[in-house]
Amino acid sequence: MGKHFISVALTLAVVALSVASCEKTPYPGYRKSDNGLYYKFLTENAENADRVAQEGDVVFMDFAYYLDDSLLFERHHDGFNDRVRPSVFKGDLYEGLSMMHEGDSLSMIMRADSVFYKLFGVQQLPAYVKPESAVRFEVKMNEILSQEEYEARENAKKEALDQEADGKLAQYLQENGITAQPTESGLIYVCTKTKKGLKPQAGQRVKVHYTGKLLDGTVFDSSVERGEPFEFALGAGQVIKGWDEGIALMSKGEKGILYIPYDLAYGQMGAGGVIPPYANLIFEVELIDFE
Repeated sequence: MGKHFISVALTLAVVALSVASCEKTPYPGYRKSDNGLYYKFLTENAENADRVAQEGDVVFMDFAYYLDDSLLFERHHDGFNDRVRPSVFKGDLYEGLSMMHEGDSLSMIMRADSVFYKLFGVQQLPAYVKPESAVRFEVKMNEILSQEEYEARENAKKEALDQEADGKLAQYLQENGITAQPTESGLIYVCTKTKKGLKPQAGQRVKVHYTGKLLDGTVFDSSVERGEPFEFALGAGQVIKGWDEGIALMSKGEKGILYIPYDLAYGQMGAGGVIPPYANLIFEVELIDFE
């Protein structure tokens, strides 16, 4: 009886040691997934245990990654997001994201060569990166949206910004007594110096002087100040839509003002850090010549 008990105890001890040795990783406190991802939950949000990130979801995160404990990149609290994609290698970032719920914080460790070559898509490792170095990602999952939820939110946001931009232009026109009727596209042209004659056609090269302003009067560009007219091929998409349409309304020597809705200007993105997103624009223009 005693020998049998000792034998069983020794067997259990060996099994326990074997399990413990299997759970050991090069990174204390980290677990290893079946695909080789080393991970450690820093916080787990039990309240959202039923909503885990899935392939195709859009996830909003606080995000940072390190190379051998040196911080290379971080983004926090600014709407940074990514789509959960199919894994590009076993045990990659996307496997880790697929473990997470809203409110979770997760630390993940991967080999640098896999991260840089397969995840980042570089052709050659930077000089400061050794293939066997450890890249550690730290992610706090702020929000998880399905593709449908994300698109609905973005469409609602865009619609609100559309309405706001339209309202600002309408208010400006009203406050400044501008009653000219818009074209079908929404462009408004007010002639300030009339000239009779032919108007340029699509494909012709036109030469213009202009001064571009925001609705608040800020001048963002002016060929007049540079003392050099601007030339382009009309209707060839070389300029914003409001210009292609507006310059075609003018005769040689004519001057006028174009009031251009944002969607005929630089749209949702703006331009050059000078023109904000959804900016309606004003251009004082003179058609000097065309051929």
